Amino acid sequence: MQEVKLFAGTKSTYLAEKIADYYGQPLGDVNLQHFADGEFQPNILESVRGCYTFFIQSTFSPSDNLMELLLMIDAAKRASAGYIVAVIPYFGYARQDRKDKPRVAIGSKLVANILQAAGVNRVMTMDFHADQIQGFFDIPVDHLMGEAIFIPYLEKQDLTDVIFAAPDVGSTKRARSYAKYFGKELVICDKQRKKANEVAKITVIGDVEGANIILIDDLIDTAGTLCRAAQAILDKGAKSVRALCTHPVLSGKAYENIENSVLTELVVCDTIPVKPGHTDKIKVLSVAKLFARAIRNTHEHRSISALFVNQNRATLFNQK
Repeated sequence: MQEVKLFAGTKSTYLAEKIADYYGQPLGDVNLQHFADGEFQPNILESVRGCYTFFIQSTFSPSDNLMELLLMIDAAKRASAGYIVAVIPYFGYARQDRKDKPRVAIGSKLVANILQAAGVNRVMTMDFHADQIQGFFDIPVDHLMGEAIFIPYLEKQDLTDVIFAAPDVGSTKRARSYAKYFGKELVICDKQRKKANEVAKITVIGDVEGANIILIDDLIDTAGTLCRAAQAILDKGAKSVRALCTHPVLSGKAYENIENSVLTELVVCDTIPVKPGHTDKIKVLSVAKLFARAIRNTHEHRSISALFVNQNRATLFNQK
């Protein structure tokens, strides 16, 4: 069987180290040389000839993270790596998944094309903004789910009077899967935007009177939608509102918005690093064990879906 090599991008080393620890071997050695004009060049400092190589890097802002990943992939391809897997816990540009107005790019499709052109044989990621992005690739895509992390967490919580909620219509399918699994009701927030990252109005569809609401979304950016949805829900008579969001993009005034919001808790994954000390409302759960097991199953040609336990209501990661 081919030898496995794990490598980390600069901005995802914090997560890659935990993945490597669960996997049971150290990260490979990469040197990133910086030039005076801002250009950089990664140099893999060990042989990858014929190896199963996994490059771990979330492609959040700035775009240098994506470029660094592409250059490492190209270096491995030119060094005769046997099989190259891009492990992208957070897949940037995923919100650009369609042409919804004239003369705009479909960014996620472009990134898929670039990754394949660079030499990737497989992509492993978590919670695409839209499931159909998998179809933008002509190579295998392992799409891991945030439910695998959040459902075991929720099973340890008091879910008395809980109702699940989607902060916008696009999150309805995701929130419904949680409601179905736990046998709870679902409400939906219908938002109207003035422009990107600015919500004009939110209408709550469903009865939240006296309920403890859990908002479900794939990512949180400026936190504007989530905080406005939480306030609208509380104004409709809910007892409390908390949220589960896989990817903590948290740009602009997000930390301030969360701290000043009516949210009692925001639970996120460590696909993107969270700045410590900004607010006590944020709780971070790690995806490292899930990715480590997925990497092992990929190398050993075993099923990725075998990591998940089907209980006919939802699919969740067996963390035992």
